[in-house]
Amino acid sequence: MKVIVLGAGIIGTSSAWFLSKQGHDVTVLERQPGAAQETSFANGGQISVSHAEPWSNPAAPLKILKWLGKEDAPLLYRFRPEMLQWKWALSFLRECTAARTDENIRQIVAIAEYSRQTLQQLRAETDIQYDCLTKGILHFYTDEKEFQASLPAARLMTELGCERKSIGADEVVAIEPALASIRHKIVGGDFTQTDESGDVYKLTTGLAARAAAAGVDFRFNTTITRLITEGAGASARVTAVEIINGEGRHQVLRADAFVVAMGSFSVQLLQPLGISLMVYPGKGYSGTYKVLDPARTPTVSLTDDGYKLVVSRLGDRLRVAGTCELNGYGRELNTTRCEAITRRTRELFPDACDYDNPVYWAGLRPLTPSNVPYIGKTKFGNLFLNTGHGTLGWTMGAGSGRAIAEIVSGRQPEVNFNFTGMPRRDPSGSMVRQPA
Repeated sequence: MKVIVLGAGIIGTSSAWFLSKQGHDVTVLERQPGAAQETSFANGGQISVSHAEPWSNPAAPLKILKWLGKEDAPLLYRFRPEMLQWKWALSFLRECTAARTDENIRQIVAIAEYSRQTLQQLRAETDIQYDCLTKGILHFYTDEKEFQASLPAARLMTELGCERKSIGADEVVAIEPALASIRHKIVGGDFTQTDESGDVYKLTTGLAARAAAAGVDFRFNTTITRLITEGAGASARVTAVEIINGEGRHQVLRADAFVVAMGSFSVQLLQPLGISLMVYPGKGYSGTYKVLDPARTPTVSLTDDGYKLVVSRLGDRLRVAGTCELNGYGRELNTTRCEAITRRTRELFPDACDYDNPVYWAGLRPLTPSNVPYIGKTKFGNLFLNTGHGTLGWTMGAGSGRAIAEIVSGRQPEVNFNFTGMPRRDPSGSMVRQPA
């Protein structure tokens, strides 16, 4: 089949790669001048299967209330006159029950573990160099209540086959000696040896180059204006996509199937077709610092629970990312939030990096209320979804691309996940129909 993939981040690029491997004729459309120029450009670098708890959990509502109005809060919610934002917020609150949180964790871990295995296979096959480290992820806590609250989630992760070991403060520092300067503040942590880290931009651009060499047609500087459909009911199909190409000319491109992998911008494209996705942009920030003293700089990827920051060593750089701002589609940098990242990083690792010349970045994470992405079918027989991965696009990227390639090819992926509009396998192995 001829398949058009909309979007060239980690999700779209991996979708294109695996579709091409399945023998399809693939074209990728992207408004930016290259792959991985938006949300996949400068994230926190973690492949964090073991720390896949959704933002929506029983403790979240009270935390959000405490953070309201604080410019440097981990989650900043700015009320806007947008129906989608309000609907999303209500859905988020519905996902904060203990039962919904447990089910969402199970879903996220299933697709994340499938993706990690896929990434490992992809790495062996392509030999793409992306500053990969396989030293695990260490999550440390400076608040005793937060540490105690983490223990049930760690047990659940272990039950799901992802061994997340809860440890004391001394073991935290033994695993990552660069944390010695704040040993007196650490109350505990948890560690997962199987988790990884690396530069998503390098992996995505490397994969795009290999996909292009294999025949995938990447069309950059291309604005997607609308999808063109025909038919009604069960026979409805997408026949073409209308674009403005790099020369500013309108074109209509036809294909047999279409995969929407446009992150937060998927909502606007699909709404005229009567497809309402509960995806809202969450602006995340990162700071990248040149390493000056490798001995004082961490090599194990870290999660700082108190500040909701992740830290990853990427060669001679240190990437620190986190915080979330629900404030529409703007990507302007908030100076207060940027400075908060540098201030905390300097406190953790004094004199380790060049903190006077940080490189700041902000990208829009496509957040669903549950943190579970949309991967699967729509009411249009040849229109497919691969979007809404939130803060875990890097963690879920390779597996999501592999899964959607299977679905487009008419097969059920070998993972127990609630694919949109698809049957799923329950724990006994039988199929359960899911709503479209």
